[in-house]
Amino acid sequence: MPSRLASWILALCIAGAHVVSAGAAPKKAPKSAAPKIDVVEASVAGLQEAMAKGKLTSKALTAEYLARIKRIDEAGPKINAVIEVNPDALAIAEALDAERAKKGPRGPLHGIPVLIKDNIATADGMQTTAGSLALVGVKPPRDAFVVEKLRAAGAVILGKTNLSEWANIRSTRSTSGWSARGGLTRNPYALDRNTSGSSSGSAAAIAASLAAVAVGTETDGSITSPASVNGLVGVKPTLGLVSRAGIIPIAHSQDTAGPMARSVADAAALLTAIAGTDPRDVDTADASIKTADFTKALDAGALKGARLGVIRSQLAAPRNDLVAAEIEKALEALRKQGAVLVDIPELPNAGKYGQSELDVLLYELKADMAAWLAEWAPGAKVKTLGDLIVFNEVNADREMPYFGQELFKLADAKGGLDSKAYLDALAQNRRLSRAEGIDKALVDNKVDALIAPTGQPAWLTDFIKGDASGGGFTQAAAVAGYPHITVPAGFVRGLPVGLSFVGTAWSEARLIALAYAFEQATKARRPPEYPKTLNDW
Repeated sequence: MPSRLASWILALCIAGAHVVSAGAAPKKAPKSAAPKIDVVEASVAGLQEAMAKGKLTSKALTAEYLARIKRIDEAGPKINAVIEVNPDALAIAEALDAERAKKGPRGPLHGIPVLIKDNIATADGMQTTAGSLALVGVKPPRDAFVVEKLRAAGAVILGKTNLSEWANIRSTRSTSGWSARGGLTRNPYALDRNTSGSSSGSAAAIAASLAAVAVGTETDGSITSPASVNGLVGVKPTLGLVSRAGIIPIAHSQDTAGPMARSVADAAALLTAIAGTDPRDVDTADASIKTADFTKALDAGALKGARLGVIRSQLAAPRNDLVAAEIEKALEALRKQGAVLVDIPELPNAGKYGQSELDVLLYELKADMAAWLAEWAPGAKVKTLGDLIVFNEVNADREMPYFGQELFKLADAKGGLDSKAYLDALAQNRRLSRAEGIDKALVDNKVDALIAPTGQPAWLTDFIKGDASGGGFTQAAAVAGYPHITVPAGFVRGLPVGLSFVGTAWSEARLIALAYAFEQATKARRPPEYPKTLNDW
């Protein structure tokens, strides 16, 4: 794949100084409320235990996160991860406290504040815009299915997170973490570094402990890459485990929502809550059969006897030797836990579907965007991708001050989903990434999962050149629709790097077990300190 095309694909979903807030300043918890807890690095289970013991209320917890958003996100370091807070968050938390007192908790997420990406529809006091000014003021008719699931689980929807506008499918030269509505999100580990994208705000917010967990979305790298560069656990599920209904699309053959968290346990709890069959998403027909309580997969001894395939090409020159050295330490930790490491020179057929992946995404973007706008934004003036292109041109000073909309235009020029070129490209992608790619590597080498560095450390944000990403391990799992989990593996001169675990379809439980065992053995994550730069290292 040409290097420039590779960077586009990774930026797609590897893909601001001004935060748009829909809520009033958070109210102080009443004197009668339980004392607040230190939320920095606090786990879902720990918070739930504190509430169960009466040491904490959801209202006090929500107020503390809202105050932290004011203190960290909007003032102080100004990482600018939260595009909007929920004006009803405190009232929702108070109602959940009353329900807990009367009936007990609904489950592990009862009263837990959760952030969601601003391309996931909510029918409440918040907006759903994908970071674009074109959808400001447009109200979805109902919640996305993922949001329905979160509310049913008793979660408090705390707010929406900024993202790379339109999930980074607009330009070949984009800067991840920037949207016209939200501005630029900054990396908490070095404020002049990029967050990666497109789930940039979700990643930065959870790294900074602005909520317990967050939901991101991925087409190719949009959960796993920002999770890696922000020191998080990110889970891109099997396509069809989590509904896409209500999520502003790029491409239905690859899009999925998934958890972003500070620990594997938290990610497992969130995945359990959002997974399941949705009649509005045909690809989720088997989800309720395949889903489970993923927290039961957590096993600190899971690496003993596990066979893991190390994709050596992801560690070889000319890739970053500092990353390779850090990953070699992680591999040694795996060995010490009893894992059998099998070297695989390269993933079969990797790099042979770069152009065809982009073609499929562009065909589907044109069709899927029109369908989403018709169903989920019926009051919007924009009805098609072509309308969005015109809107951006008319509002170029606000929408395109740094980069254009080359990919939008390429997509708008495509034909329909009955086009032979589209169908051929889709078939090739699935064949090369599945049976002749990931599955072949797993079967031929008799391994439980494939592992590799998730990507490179965060690059300097540059509005002139755009993203400097590359060398990631996101494409194969994304194109195949297979699960991919990244876990903090270490640091390169203060910047986080992640280790990826990739498996075949519906292997989330096994991957979670392996990822958890690695996490518990290494404890590599540490919270950010918000330095302005690390260039003076």
